[in-house]
Amino acid sequence: MSTNTHDRPAKVTTKTLQLMKQEGRPIAMLTAYDFTLAKWVDQAGVDVILVGDSASNVMAGHETTIPMTMDHMVYHTQCVVRAAETALVVADMPFMSYQVTARQALQNAGRLMKEAGAHAVKLEGGAPVAPIIRRIVDAGIPVMAHLGLTPQSIFQFGTYTVRAKEEAEAEKLLADAQAVQEAGAFSVVLEKIPAGLAKKVTASLEIPTIGIGAGVDCDGQVLVLHDMLGLNKGFEPRFLRRYAELGQTANEAISQYVADVRTKTFPSKDESYE
Repeated sequence: MSTNTHDRPAKVTTKTLQLMKQEGRPIAMLTAYDFTLAKWVDQAGVDVILVGDSASNVMAGHETTIPMTMDHMVYHTQCVVRAAETALVVADMPFMSYQVTARQALQNAGRLMKEAGAHAVKLEGGAPVAPIIRRIVDAGIPVMAHLGLTPQSIFQFGTYTVRAKEEAEAEKLLADAQAVQEAGAFSVVLEKIPAGLAKKVTASLEIPTIGIGAGVDCDGQVLVLHDMLGLNKGFEPRFLRRYAELGQTANEAISQYVADVRTKTFPSKDESYE
């Protein structure tokens, strides 16, 4: 188990992240969707665990995040919260759980806090969702925003390519970042945007930025756990660094188990009862 926890407090809070930005201490965030892996993530010193709607891809096998429901997110969040002793747990609000009305958004954010035990929620979008962020924050629920490539809008974008490369979209993203900060968001994820723009956004905000495919100058970084552990075969975006090849290790172990069963070398006498 890693001890590189940079003096984490007994419990990471939104105030902890704000202090980390002020002190220039990078924030480490990873996804998790179940108790077992969330336990390892928490013990390794991760500051924030994101229960992402990316569970739609890596847990359920869907092509996009759109099929995720509130019931799905409540379940996965409950599992992670039971494991997280120190990390701040942020739960994604799934597609159409906050876009219809501010009342609906508040009710669903409340479910993730009250039923699932999340410490904060995350939703995608800029200025158009700022009133919704304000409504949720005013009710006492911390909100993390998400700008740049927003996967729930993938059919609108039509592509997973880098966002905000053109000046007009870059200026809009800068304005959106200010809008979500003014609405009360405690942090913002910047996904797949030019590193120079991410640096500019980070310098312009008082709240922490968390990058994924947004360069090194964000206040923190996030990856999908299954991707960085090598469990999600075939997904190889430029921003992804694989820290392990657990998929290959698992395949070898399972293949050996099958062989041992076939040859009756498992179970052995020592693994049997008399």
